[in-house]
Amino acid sequence: MPTILKISATFFILLYSNICTAADILITGFEGETYASGWKTEGAAFGNTPAHGTLKGQMKVTGFLGNGLANSFLGGDGSVGKLTSPIFKIERPFISFLIGGGGHKGLAINLMIENKIVRTASGTNIVPGGNENLNWFDWDVTEFQDKEVRIEIIDEIGGSWGHINIDHIVQTEQRKAPVEKKTYFVAEKEFLHIPVTMTAPATWIRIEADGVWQQEFECSLTVTGTPDFYADLQIGNWKGKKLTFIAEKVPQESQGLNLLRQDDKRTQEETVYTERFRPQFHFTARTGWINDPNGLLYCNGVWHLFFQHNPYGTNWGNMTWGHAASPDLLHWTEHPAAIHPDKLGTIFSGSGVVDWNNCSGFQKGQEKPLVLFYTASGGSARFGAKMTQCLVYSVDAGQTFQKYEHNPVLPQITNGNRDPKVIWYEANKQWIMALYMEKENYALFVSENLKEWNKICNINDLGCSECPDFFPLPVDGNSSNTKWVFWGADGKYLLGSFDGKTFKRETEPLTNKYGGNDYAAMTFSDAPDKRRIQLAWMQGGQYPRMPFNQQYSVPRELTLRTTPQGIRLFTEPVKELESLRGELKEFRNIIVPPDQETLIPFEEEFFDAEMILDVGHADKLVMDVVGQRIAYNVAEQQIMLEKVCAPLALRNGKLKLRILVDRTSIELFAQDGEVQIAQCFVPKMNTAYKGITVDGKVVLENIKLWKINSIWKTKHF
Repeated sequence: MPTILKISATFFILLYSNICTAADILITGFEGETYASGWKTEGAAFGNTPAHGTLKGQMKVTGFLGNGLANSFLGGDGSVGKLTSPIFKIERPFISFLIGGGGHKGLAINLMIENKIVRTASGTNIVPGGNENLNWFDWDVTEFQDKEVRIEIIDEIGGSWGHINIDHIVQTEQRKAPVEKKTYFVAEKEFLHIPVTMTAPATWIRIEADGVWQQEFECSLTVTGTPDFYADLQIGNWKGKKLTFIAEKVPQESQGLNLLRQDDKRTQEETVYTERFRPQFHFTARTGWINDPNGLLYCNGVWHLFFQHNPYGTNWGNMTWGHAASPDLLHWTEHPAAIHPDKLGTIFSGSGVVDWNNCSGFQKGQEKPLVLFYTASGGSARFGAKMTQCLVYSVDAGQTFQKYEHNPVLPQITNGNRDPKVIWYEANKQWIMALYMEKENYALFVSENLKEWNKICNINDLGCSECPDFFPLPVDGNSSNTKWVFWGADGKYLLGSFDGKTFKRETEPLTNKYGGNDYAAMTFSDAPDKRRIQLAWMQGGQYPRMPFNQQYSVPRELTLRTTPQGIRLFTEPVKELESLRGELKEFRNIIVPPDQETLIPFEEEFFDAEMILDVGHADKLVMDVVGQRIAYNVAEQQIMLEKVCAPLALRNGKLKLRILVDRTSIELFAQDGEVQIAQCFVPKMNTAYKGITVDGKVVLENIKLWKINSIWKTKHF
C-alpha cells in the first residue's frame, strides 16, 4: 500500500507541474476538506465542502485536478446556490480555470468588480446528452491589473443540466486553454487511423476535403506517448482530395496529429476479437463505446444492426450510428458508420424499416429503400438545443446512406422528444411512429410517405421513459387473437388494441425483465415468419483496459402466452443460438443432500446450460455459476441472480432454467422465459472454472451443458 500511495502522489505532482508554473498564483483548487478560507456558500447546491468527483445521480465527472471541485449537482439538478470567493488583487494577465456542466442562463462563474460582472463563463450542455468533462477556460484580465476583484459561482436554475462544475482557479502568465492545431494530407488509403488516449482531454475534430466541411466529432486525441488504441475514420470516399484534419482544442504540447496514419486495413486486425475481456457470442464493437441498439431490420437474407456508437472513445459521447450485418443473427461483420453527426446534432436512437412499396419515392433501381429514423440531438451550444426527428435512406442494400435533404421530418415538440420507432400498419396501408415525449409519456404519429407525420394519440404513464417499441403478437400462437405491445426502455410494457388511430390499453405496466444490465431493447422489423426478435443493450458492463466498451444481449424471441395471471410476454434466446453449441455433457437425477454442496463438473469459460430442478421439498436453492450466485427462495417464490430478485412460481414443484454464460456476462431465462435477468461482471484474472456448485435439498432431474463456440472465428461478409 505505501508504494501505491507514493506512485499516486508522484503522478499528481508531475501532472500539476505540467499545468502550473512558478509564476502562477493559485486562487483555489478545492482540495481541502472544507472550502478555502474566506469562501462563502449560499443555498444548498454547493454544500459545505468541495465535491470529491461525481455526486449521486450524476454522470461521471472527468477532467478536474486532484480530488476536489465545486459541483452544484448536490441533491440533483433542482438545487440552487452560490459560492463566493474573498476579494483578491489581479496580479497576472490571465485567470484560468476548469469548467463543465450546464450552459443555461443562471449557471456561471463570474469575475466581479464591486457588484459588476466584468467576465463570465458557463458550461456547454443544454439538453439531454453531453458529458461531464471539465475543460480549461481563460479570461484575459490585463485591463484589470492591480484591481480588487472577487469570483462568484452561481446556480440559479433547476431542470436538465441545471448545474455547473468548476475547479482549479489560477492567475497565470500564459493561457491554459487548449489551442487549435491542424495538419494537411492527400487521402490515399481507405482508412485514417486516429490515436486515442482515454485520459487525454476531449477535443472536437473537423475534417475538410478540398476546403469543404465533411465531418466533425469529439475525440480524446493522444497528447504524448503510446495511444490506448487507434480509431478508424473511413476516408476512401475522399481519395485524391486534400484533407484538412483540425483539432480544435488540444494542449499546446500535443503530438497527436503526428501519429495519424493511413491504411487500407482497419486497425487491430491481428488482435481484434481476441482481447482478454472480449465477449465471445455477444455483439461488441471492434473499438469504442456502444449503447442502444438502433434501426434493427431484416432484408433479403441479411439482418442489419445499427447501434449507438462512439467510434473515437470508450466512454459515452459523440453519438454516431454504427452498422453491422449478419446472415444468421449470430455472426456479425462490422461496416463503416451509417450516420454521422451533422449541423442538426449528434445521432440519438431510432429505428429502421424496409420501404417495400416505395412510399417514400426514394427507390432508384431494383433494391427496396432501407429507411432509418433517428433523433438529431442538438445537445449543446455547438449544435443548438433542439431535438428533432430525421431520416436517412439507402438504395444499395445498406452499403451507403444518404440524409434526407429536408430533415427534420418532425420538428421538436417537447424538449426531450426522441427515439422514433416506425412500423408498417398493414390494415390502413400507413406508417406509424411511436415517439417518447417526456416524463413517462409517449405519442403515436401517422404518415403515408415516411416524410410527413401527424399526431394521432398519446400513450401516458408507462412507468418508464425513452426508447419505445410497438408491435402486435398473437396470443398462444393464435393469429386470430392478437394483442398490441407497447414497450419502454427499462422493459415496462402495456398490452392493448390498436385500430390505426388509437391504442387502447388493457393492462397496467407489466414486466418480465429484471435487473439493470438490460436496457433500451429493440425488435427487428420485417423478420421472416412473423417472428418478433429483440436485442438489448446490457447496460453497465465494464471491460478494463479494452479498446471497446459495453455489449448486447443475445437475440431473443418474444411471444405472448396465457398464464394464471393473464396474458404475459415471454422471452427466450433465439433458436439460432443452438448452432453455436459444441459437445453435450449431460447429468440426470442427481440428489443434492441438505447443507452439502454438489459440484457439476464443467470447466468451460462460456457455455449454454439447460436445467430442470425439483425444488418442491427444499427451502432454498443456491448455485454458483462462474462466480455468480443464482438462488431460488421457495417460501417467497422468488428467483435471484446476484442481487436482482424476480417473482417466479414453481410448476409442479419444478424450476426450468436456461443459463447463457459468456466471458463477461450471464443471462438467465426461467420457466421458458417467463422471467429474464441479465448480469454483467468482470471475471477474475487467471480463474479456472471447475463447474457449477449446487446447495439445497434439491433433485437435479436433468442438466445439459454445451460449450459455446465463438462467433468471431469466421468472417461472413
